[in-house]
Amino acid sequence: MDEASDVMPRELPMERRQRHTRDRTTSLNSLSQFKSGPSKHIRPSTLRNRGSNASMKSIGSETDYSEIIAPIPRRHLLQTSQSLHWLRVDTSSGDECLNRGGSPVSASSVGSVFPNNRLANRLSFTALMEHERTATGPSSTADAGALEDDQATIGAGKRWLRWMHRNNMKSWVVPSAIAASTLVKWSIGLGTYSGHDTPPMFGDYEAQRHWMELTIHLPVREWYTYDLQYWGLDYPPLTAYVSWLCGRIGSLIESSWFTLQASRGMETGGSKLFMRATVLVLDLLVYVPALYTFVRAWQGTRSSRKRHVALLTLLFHPALLLVDFGHFQYNSVMLGLTILAINAFAAGHDLLGAIFFVLSLGFKQMALYYAPAIGSYLIGKCIYLGPIHGTRLFLRLALTTTFAFVIMFAPFLPPISPLSTIAAPITRIFPFGRGLFEDKVANFWCFTNVLVKWKRLFAGREGVLIKASTGLTALGFLPAVAALIFGGYKTRLQKDTSNDSVNESPSMIHAVLPPPTPILPLLPYALLTCSISFFLFSFQVHEKTILVPLLPLTLLLSGAAPTDDVFLWGALGNNVGVFSMWPLLKKDGLGLQYLAMLLLWNRLIGHNPFKLHYGSFVGLVSSVVHTAIILLHLLELIVTPPARYPDLFPVLNVLVSTPVFGLIWLWSIKRSVEVSWAISGLPGKREKKEGPSLAASAISATSSSAAFERSPMRGETGVRAMSLGYASGRERGQADARRRALEALSASGDREH
Repeated sequence: MDEASDVMPRELPMERRQRHTRDRTTSLNSLSQFKSGPSKHIRPSTLRNRGSNASMKSIGSETDYSEIIAPIPRRHLLQTSQSLHWLRVDTSSGDECLNRGGSPVSASSVGSVFPNNRLANRLSFTALMEHERTATGPSSTADAGALEDDQATIGAGKRWLRWMHRNNMKSWVVPSAIAASTLVKWSIGLGTYSGHDTPPMFGDYEAQRHWMELTIHLPVREWYTYDLQYWGLDYPPLTAYVSWLCGRIGSLIESSWFTLQASRGMETGGSKLFMRATVLVLDLLVYVPALYTFVRAWQGTRSSRKRHVALLTLLFHPALLLVDFGHFQYNSVMLGLTILAINAFAAGHDLLGAIFFVLSLGFKQMALYYAPAIGSYLIGKCIYLGPIHGTRLFLRLALTTTFAFVIMFAPFLPPISPLSTIAAPITRIFPFGRGLFEDKVANFWCFTNVLVKWKRLFAGREGVLIKASTGLTALGFLPAVAALIFGGYKTRLQKDTSNDSVNESPSMIHAVLPPPTPILPLLPYALLTCSISFFLFSFQVHEKTILVPLLPLTLLLSGAAPTDDVFLWGALGNNVGVFSMWPLLKKDGLGLQYLAMLLLWNRLIGHNPFKLHYGSFVGLVSSVVHTAIILLHLLELIVTPPARYPDLFPVLNVLVSTPVFGLIWLWSIKRSVEVSWAISGLPGKREKKEGPSLAASAISATSSSAAFERSPMRGETGVRAMSLGYASGRERGQADARRRALEALSASGDREH
């Protein structure tokens, strides 16, 4: 009784203290069942066998904890194992893994969505964020307020999912969500599009149709050189191949839609229906399956209802739906291939992930915004695996990536085409000659151009601007690259130099592969940091490019609670991202779709942009920014810009949006540092400790926390990661009894050794 009360917060009321005490002590009615040993009807898993770990005795007492037969609340398990699970470490001992079924919160309960799963433990994408939120635990005086906030943040999507689950229609949730999102996408496509009825150049719709026209009528060597003044092909080869396929199918339906030269500006009802259908079909074939596998691979430990909420949030992504199904483009293919790549990385299939990312690069060059993060992650994993296995993985990745690029560009290489043909697509894909920027985009250059006229100041010296843009972009994503590579170095595996480690048979050593790298949780934040750095500082950025950083931001949002900062930053970034494209959407006549998608998505996720959050910086920023957006829209309705400043409202749009994107960039760096510190610790000398061999490390990392202490990773890594949530609770002035209990148990275990 005294021991139980020592680890409980003093500020809890007597009623709650008594309830906690009852949970941690043995009921008198249950003692009779164990006088002569446990009953045969009781499963072995009901006994929390601690004997396999180091002997854990209470402070000042000779009573072994394994002798105390007491139920441990589910909430306690959730709060003490999630952070280690985030680091791919099972918190149960080796004996418990053999005697006990899979826990609902254990890493082994996460199934891979890819075949031939080599390791049962999979990453929970939001375990660290959920741990930080739940570990603090609301105080007794804040319970009512927290409950009211939870009720207020339940969106229409959660209410619908709750109704479906309660009425035993869980299996219909995913098909219904996909069908509803498909209906919304098709409804957006019923409106106008880019360049509708605006000869002679029309817009992006005509560009995509024209590429289908030229690819089915011209040889490959002329694809990137034919009539460049009229929507010349400037996307990588995979886009050209997809255009060729769509053009072939469309020609079978109606050949006049893609007649060379004569079909320019074709806007018949049948051709528009076919073009809209191609976007929808490719979205259903690539993007939607990628989202489904994402919530399965990265959020596998969450409940099915939370996974369904995440899928619903991603399916109705407003910016992507407005650009692809309203403005008319195929961005969902590029983004879907990128999601498939990170899904493969999460499943441990690095070569498959590299192929998916090469395909993403081959479809649209904007995927290069993710390249520093993807490349740094793979390099960090090679460092983590050590000299032998890391070098082997590096060579395999290099050969696989090179082979994939060669196959993609094969029609432009000998012997199919002359070697000089390869220069045409490269110069078209990277348009350095177009200048720093063309339109009013919410990035650093357009934002500062209000005061510093960059083009006028560096007239005739555009190369200086390109170098400055490249340098600022590199500095912008350098923290993410450094965090991934440094994290791989700090947590790297080492060979065993002693013979007192776990001995395994040769067959076991060859059968078990090294554990997945602990730096995987850094990848989403690194993708966000790199992509938004490119958006803010790179050259030739368009309004639609905001879709690239919005993807990892929305992936992070999908796994966060409505009261978390991650959720608030994600919702703010998405709303401002859509607002930054308002000049483009207004030009396309998509004002109604713009308003409807913003209202629908915010209502769906349960976000109120105008709700004041006095204790949160991002909440205050959100309230101010959304108020400015409303005022700017009202001002645009009632005020006509003067003739001297025709771009007044687009410039004001840039001035409102750019600071928000800059804050998100800084926040992503901050989060990367926090997660990196939780995984690998602060910079310092690596401790020289003898650990198990590479194969034995794979076994121990997935079997017991005791083996984790003997692993090549720093011994305090898991403790530091587990205390990250507790530290946040201490900063808020809330006592954490579980932290003190864990420290006491750890200290007693050290004394035994």
